[in-house]
Amino acid sequence: MSALDFLIHLLNFAAPAFFVALLLALLFRLAMKSRSAVVSLWKQLGINFLAGLAVLMAGLVYFGRDGRIATYAALVIVCGTVQWWLLRGWRS
Repeated sequence: MSALDFLIHLLNFAAPAFFVALLLALLFRLAMKSRSAVVSLWKQLGINFLAGLAVLMAGLVYFGRDGRIATYAALVIVCGTVQWWLLRGWRS
């Protein structure tokens, strides 16, 4: 496998985590303007992306391959929970 092929595989592996984190941060910013303004968009995106990558890696290790529906369901649940936890701490 060439370096370009490896890079393409790596980007395709990380793409679901990135897009879930991006959509979650943007949609939450639209829905909850007062609460999401306290935490920057980049911070929300970065933390959700890292949590999503951790879930995808755990799914790869557990199932032995990527792309399982259970892994994607866990990705959505974990990113939603992290977003809730992240913004709950700044409510008071």
